Amino acid sequence: MRNKGLIIALTVVVSALCAYFLFFTYVSRGVQQKAVAYATRNGKLNETARQHYLDSVWRAPVFGPFTYREVRQSELGLGLDLKGGMHVTLEVSPVEIVRAMSGNSKDPAFVKSLEQAQEAQKTNSSTPFTALFAQAYQQNAPSQPLARIFANTTNKSRNIDINSSNEKVIGAIDKEVEEAIDRSFNILRTRVDKFGVNQPSIQRVKGTGRLQIELPGVDNPDRVRKLLQGQAKLEFWEVWNQNEVGPYLVQLDKQLSAKQAAEKVAPAVATGDTAATAAAGDSTSLAAQLAKKTKSAAADSAATSAQGGVLAKLFTMPGRLGVNLRDTSRMNTILRSPEAKATLPPTLALLWSLKPTTIDKQEYLELIPVRKTRDGVPPMSGEVVSDARSDIGQNGAPEVQMSMTPAGSRKWQKMTAANIGKQVAMVLDDYVCSAPVVQSEISGGVTSITGSFALEDTQDLANQLKAGKLPAPTRIVEEAVVGPSLGKEAINQGLYSSLAGVVIIMIFMALYYGRAGVVADIALLFNIFLILGVLAQFGTALTLPGIAGLILVMGTSVDANVLIFERVREELDHGLGLNDAINKGYSRAFSAIFDSNVTTMLIAVILGFFGTGPVQSFAITLGIGVLTSFLSAVFVSRLIIEWMVKGNENHPMTFSTSISRNLFKNLNFDIVGKRKLAYAFSTVFIIVGFALMAYQGGPNLGVDFKGGRAYVVDFNKTMIASDVADKIRPVFEGAGLEVKQYGSPDRLRITTGYLAEDESVAADTKVVNALNQGLQAYSADAPVIKSTSKVGATIADDIKRTSVLSLGLTLLGIFVYVLLRFERWQYSMAAVVALFHDALLVIAAFPIARLFGLNYEMDQIFVAALLTVIGFSMNDTVVIYDRIREYLRENPKLTFAQVVNPALNSTFSRTMITFTTVFLVVLVMYIFGGETLRSFSFAMIIGVIFGTYSSLFIATPIILDTYGKKEERERLAAGEDVTNLTGDAPKLSQANV
Repeated sequence: MRNKGLIIALTVVVSALCAYFLFFTYVSRGVQQKAVAYATRNGKLNETARQHYLDSVWRAPVFGPFTYREVRQSELGLGLDLKGGMHVTLEVSPVEIVRAMSGNSKDPAFVKSLEQAQEAQKTNSSTPFTALFAQAYQQNAPSQPLARIFANTTNKSRNIDINSSNEKVIGAIDKEVEEAIDRSFNILRTRVDKFGVNQPSIQRVKGTGRLQIELPGVDNPDRVRKLLQGQAKLEFWEVWNQNEVGPYLVQLDKQLSAKQAAEKVAPAVATGDTAATAAAGDSTSLAAQLAKKTKSAAADSAATSAQGGVLAKLFTMPGRLGVNLRDTSRMNTILRSPEAKATLPPTLALLWSLKPTTIDKQEYLELIPVRKTRDGVPPMSGEVVSDARSDIGQNGAPEVQMSMTPAGSRKWQKMTAANIGKQVAMVLDDYVCSAPVVQSEISGGVTSITGSFALEDTQDLANQLKAGKLPAPTRIVEEAVVGPSLGKEAINQGLYSSLAGVVIIMIFMALYYGRAGVVADIALLFNIFLILGVLAQFGTALTLPGIAGLILVMGTSVDANVLIFERVREELDHGLGLNDAINKGYSRAFSAIFDSNVTTMLIAVILGFFGTGPVQSFAITLGIGVLTSFLSAVFVSRLIIEWMVKGNENHPMTFSTSISRNLFKNLNFDIVGKRKLAYAFSTVFIIVGFALMAYQGGPNLGVDFKGGRAYVVDFNKTMIASDVADKIRPVFEGAGLEVKQYGSPDRLRITTGYLAEDESVAADTKVVNALNQGLQAYSADAPVIKSTSKVGATIADDIKRTSVLSLGLTLLGIFVYVLLRFERWQYSMAAVVALFHDALLVIAAFPIARLFGLNYEMDQIFVAALLTVIGFSMNDTVVIYDRIREYLRENPKLTFAQVVNPALNSTFSRTMITFTTVFLVVLVMYIFGGETLRSFSFAMIIGVIFGTYSSLFIATPIILDTYGKKEERERLAAGEDVTNLTGDAPKLSQANV
């Protein structure tokens, strides 16, 4: 074995890294168990106490120097479908931006163009809205430039005037839309922190105006929707001096300390450095701390009070009024307490700064004492800001240049004149993004905001200040809410199906290959360890589709070992010694393994790039599995086998058992002779399937492809789906409705297209109310909505487009790769035709299955299954192609027609073993994997059967009918003696290959 030392070193390094990152998962679970133990009293869990414990250690070391926050970032997390929570896709609406930039123009051509662009985007979501608007305007006002609408004071800073071209105007709008998306991203990133959930996620979907947000464990979806879709609120407020605030805080500290003493409860103190600060607080009063911070007489006068008070232990930020970042939850509790409401004046609002400050390696969050008005109306709000941009000042330092509207300039001049030498707070969604000190009265509306800024800080602040300038509303275009009980079920289903799949494969391999099969089992377990470790390293959450990918990888990862072991058995049958057979077996199997892994990786990359949500999770797991399988099956298994061969002379390595020793020996099936029968069967099956589909009203598309809303509803007894459908159909006013059992007889999945094109919160509420109204007839059966999902029309259109694109790119990529590897277009053409044939057969199987009561939807997961079937089928086909290429290279006088049947027969054992292992795995997934994966596993079962069938009876025979026959005719014309090997033709044995 070449480069053995390098392979051993690589294996050790990768294993160590995986173990290291998986250990973070173990540490995290330990901290969570401690939190549960801390918060459990008399057998009952206090969720608030549990969360407080986790907050207290959030930035405290829990594993060496690593804080709990860092541990959570490195652990193997669980997706929403496994732990419950909410997934939301938001789209920033460009319509209001265009309308606002026009100064809310009422021009008929402009208004009509906006309406037409909105309507056009429902069916053409791939084209930017601004382009559709420009096209519509060109049609409605062909002789009128856009500048006549957009040349106004609002756009003066964008250099748009009456002479600007249409291209320049659209470019400025595009830039504003892009900036609005960035602003929304930053605002929402701040807002998700308000939900108090672990590991929230927000990311921008590339190439779109969409933002994806995941909030594990949220239990109030309505609150999430309102906060995520609310307009950004930028306000300008005056700020209290700390010497004015000091007496109120001292009084509050006294009340809290007295309450604490009365209850005789020790204050909750965080671990680490904060605990040390708290201990020091026993001899330092809050008033003394404030006196030190502000050097004010008012604070000094109260210096003898509140010794060791509650607030004194929390206000630990050097030089300013603030707390350690991990103590913010404790401070929030105090500020919401009845004592705080009774003590602090109504015009005093202590607001958190938007970003933490690092001092001596500790992170602090400052509290800004904002002076609120009696009526709660700010002196100025965000609409007065006409522009804000990052700039470099005269001294070369980054700064922010803020411009205001004429009306805003007058208000700003008055406000700054009244606050010279004082702070003015710029508050975004109740967080202070900046509180600069006013140096002088500012007239003209242009303000420079300077400070110790990094360039990134000024860019962020400029975006925040622009948040209130133009409306950029967001709308929820996709949503999924998973209840925690469904998440727990999904964990159990995924765990059981995974364990069952592992056990079945391991037993089969050991029974079929003996000691070599045990080595394959070890390699399989090592592969699973590597996959989970890599997922943890990259911070990828494990989801239910990810588990499906993991189960599939388990089934296909043994394929490499099957290829190798079958090759070794062939060489042993030819009389080679054990060591030589092992070396030759690994060498000869390598090209087929490499080709099959490349095609599977190609599918994983395409799915990962174009897929979203569950499909992307599946693709990531599949892609990682391809790489780890190659390492474990090809290299690690060989290291183990070579070690066992050298160290166990008394127990020689075996590659077969009494069960498999003579199985598939001396086969001579005339496979290609049956190709016309196979062509006819496939044609009839596809025609029948698609005819049934048309008769049934079209394909049974899921919400992913047609848009709409779906609800999983639990009852307290077995329900008849058709009866429930009849009861609730009238409330949906004739819209599409499907009701079916979902996993258990007392659970139904209700899908409706009612108000599918209306993606507003009001429409969501209206549909839920209609559903509840329809379910009133079953009130005695206690219906409870356990999960919801929504896919808007534009999202559905995008999913359909990307699904077709994914399929097309997969087939194109395979065509090109096979052409490069096998150097004849007939090989590529035959492979692509066979794969397209497999996809059509799987699609046709769904309407046929509906005849037998198996009613499965075609959704994103179905597309993933379809492409996975293509990958599986291609693996089989590549192995056969590889054997044909080998035969032709070693026997140049033979024709393609002469080696087809021998190649198919010699690889038949590998084909059937791989089919058996993968089929058993997807069957287990179908039985135990849960309703969420039922469509996927059913498509995989059909696909594995027909994929194996097409590799034998479709792909290679097509080459025979195109290239093979032509080659035979050419050789006959040249006078060569050739015999087509179908029927009683001479046999090509392994001995002469």
